[in-house]
Amino acid sequence: MSIEMYIDSGSKEESEYIRRRLIEFNSRHVPKNMSSRYEEINLAIKNGEGQVVGGLLAILCWNWVEVDILWIDESLRGMGYGSQLLGQIENIAKEKNCTFIKLNTFSFQAPDFYRKNGYIEVAVLEDAPIGSSHFYFKKTIF
Repeated sequence: MSIEMYIDSGSKEESEYIRRRLIEFNSRHVPKNMSSRYEEINLAIKNGEGQVVGGLLAILCWNWVEVDILWIDESLRGMGYGSQLLGQIENIAKEKNCTFIKLNTFSFQAPDFYRKNGYIEVAVLEDAPIGSSHFYFKKTIF
């Protein structure tokens, strides 16, 4: 007897369920002391009025931190706030005994900024999006 299956758009709750199930599966394939190491790390830069003017969203997973988003308001770029956020996440990664940080960026974003902060390019996809490049970086944490 065959059960009919179909693909449909998933809700936020279904998305979270799928993520949890993959995390459960993956945790069976890493050392026991790392199997439950998964947490969101979110940092925000706020001005004097409490408005968010920059921030960093990351996930600690097993022995690394993955920076998903680093954003600084355009009026504040070039003033060192992005480097301060990277320094903060690197300190957190060290405190949590991570061995590296990984992140990605586009050619129209900030690949040179990450290089300046000690990140090493490990891969690049050309024409992603068309006319641009998608860079992947890694920094070893000591």
